[in-house]
Amino acid sequence: MRWFETPSFDFIKYHNIAYFISGALVIGSIVAILTMGLNYGIDFRGGKEFVFQFESPVSVTDIRNELTEPLGSTPEIKLFGSESEILIRTDAEGDITEVSDIIMSTVTAMYPDNPVSIQKTDLVGPRFADDLRRGAINSIFFALAVVFIYIFIRFKGWYFSAGAIAALAHDVLIVLGIFTVMGEIAPFNVSIDQAIIAAFLTIVGYSLNDTVVVFDRIRENSIVYKTMEFKEMINKSLNDTLSRTVITSVTTLFVVLVLFIFGGEVLKGFAFALVLGIILGTYSSLFVASSLVVELQKRAMNKAKS
Repeated sequence: MRWFETPSFDFIKYHNIAYFISGALVIGSIVAILTMGLNYGIDFRGGKEFVFQFESPVSVTDIRNELTEPLGSTPEIKLFGSESEILIRTDAEGDITEVSDIIMSTVTAMYPDNPVSIQKTDLVGPRFADDLRRGAINSIFFALAVVFIYIFIRFKGWYFSAGAIAALAHDVLIVLGIFTVMGEIAPFNVSIDQAIIAAFLTIVGYSLNDTVVVFDRIRENSIVYKTMEFKEMINKSLNDTLSRTVITSVTTLFVVLVLFIFGGEVLKGFAFALVLGIILGTYSSLFVASSLVVELQKRAMNKAKS
C-alpha cells in the first residue's frame, strides 16, 4: 500500500467521464424500473405464510426447488428457529387451504420418513403490504432528508448537502435498477423485501460516512490552505483520505463477500445489495459527491458575483 502514502491522483479531472458513467447507469436504472417494475417480495405485495415443523432437519434449498413448479413461482423459505422448522412465504394463486395442501403433499413426498405438521398459517393482505411498502419508501426519503439537514448544518454550505444527497440517491437508484434487471435471471432471490430495505439504509449510512470523512478533510484544508483554489483543495482532500477510503472499502467488501458466499440462500440478496452498495458508495464518494460540490460551489460563487 506504499503508493497510497503520498497519492496525487487528479480525481476532478475525470469528472466528465464519471458524470457520463453515472448518468448512463442512473438513466438505465430509471428506465428499467419504469418499464419492468420493481420486483417486490411477499412483504410488499401480499401472500401467504406457513410454518412447518419436521421431526428431523431438512434442506431449505431442496424444498424451495421442489415447490417452485407446483406453486408457479419461487417461494421464500427460511429456517424458523431450528433446522427442522421452516417458514414458507408464497404468492401462489388459490386460497390458503389449497396452497397449504400443495406444500404439504410436496414435502411429504420429499421426506416420507420425516413426519411434518403445520404450526401456523397466516395471510399477508394487500392493504398490510401497501402499508409496509409506503413505510419503507418513507424511511428512505426521511433518511435522505435528515442527511441533507445534517450536512448543511455541519459544513455550512448547501452545495455540500446537494453533493452528498445526489451521491446517495445515485447509489440507491443504481442498486434498485440492477435488482430490477436481475429479477428474472439471478440464480438467487433479488426481490425487494424488508431485508433489502435494511440493506439500502445500510448503503446510505456507509456511503454517507465515506463522504463525510472527505468533507471533513475539505473543511480542515480550507482553514490551512486559505489561498488554494477550491478545486485543488477538493482534489488534495480526496488524496489525503484515499488510503483510509480504499482500506475501509476493501476490508468491508471482503466481509460482505464472505457473507454472500457462505451466508446461505436467504442472505444472498441482502449481501449482494451490500456488495453493490460498497462499490458504488466508494466510487460516488471519490467521483460524484466531490465533483458536484466543485460544480455547485463554482456556480454559487458566480451567482454571488453577478
